[in-house]
Amino acid sequence: MKAAWYEKNGDAGSVLEFGEMDQPVPEAGEVLVRLHASGVNPVDVKARKGWPMRVPRIIPHSDGAGIVEAVGKGVPNARVGERVWIWNGQWKRPFGTAAEYIALPSAQAMRLPERVTFAAGACLGIPALTAVHAVRSLGEVGGRTVLVTGAASSVGHYAVQLLKIRGARVIGTASAARQAHAREAGADFVVDYRAKDVAAVVKDLTRGAGVNGIVDIDISSTVRLLADGIMAAHGRHVVYGSNSAADVPLPFSPMLQGNLSIAFMLVFELTEAERAAALGELQALLQENRLRHAVGARLPLSAVAEAHEAVEAGRTVGNVVLDM
Repeated sequence: MKAAWYEKNGDAGSVLEFGEMDQPVPEAGEVLVRLHASGVNPVDVKARKGWPMRVPRIIPHSDGAGIVEAVGKGVPNARVGERVWIWNGQWKRPFGTAAEYIALPSAQAMRLPERVTFAAGACLGIPALTAVHAVRSLGEVGGRTVLVTGAASSVGHYAVQLLKIRGARVIGTASAARQAHAREAGADFVVDYRAKDVAAVVKDLTRGAGVNGIVDIDISSTVRLLADGIMAAHGRHVVYGSNSAADVPLPFSPMLQGNLSIAFMLVFELTEAERAAALGELQALLQENRLRHAVGARLPLSAVAEAHEAVEAGRTVGNVVLDM
């Protein structure tokens, strides 16, 4: 099969290779998926650049979509021919979705409705599931105001949609070039964080009360906004990322006095109950065709290095997807 891989950490153009590898065989409890698309996420770039190599060779990427071609022992033959999307394809596994085939546990291949394209299916495992769990973690949001930092990012774009479905008022942050994308998702107001005082704008929009919740792409920046009083009492701050690898000090006094709570999440490591709930909600939304998927760039698998460079540069609006 055609595949992309790396055998050492480094720059995309230096370490990513493309060529032939043996096709995997599904073991007991597994399905063999003929992939049509592979999603490239920032975590894939970080892993390739510097995460410890625990195996000699890694096929990157955890997200993808395709068709079940064969099943291992214990998996119903009825799954053969099923359109599926993949989650955790390369998490704690050496071989991910940057290949024509992947063999993985049957539970990690979710049914993909006919109306959802394979390219869109390759956007679900990390971006959409992160957004679903983050929004669920906020609790009841109907009639409340929520701040989504990075509202035009892959996760943010889904989070805005999910919050609007649940009846929230959404304030997003995005650069001037990406504001239209955040509004297209449904954001009620979008703040250009590069040109405006985000805390001042948020407090103005909430008449000084602050937001009731935050879905946060970068705690290293947002923590300063907490100190400036952007969150209402008893608000909840859900964090799924940081632009800094360093420890981030929290503003203890404002958080204590406001009875604020903060929750960190890593979509790869949800509990079984959390994942089941998030998957159930996402599957229902897909079946009802209630989500818009943003595919910003599509490249052939052979251009895997270019795809990684595009994600690393951060200039693409929407997900970067490789076609097989």
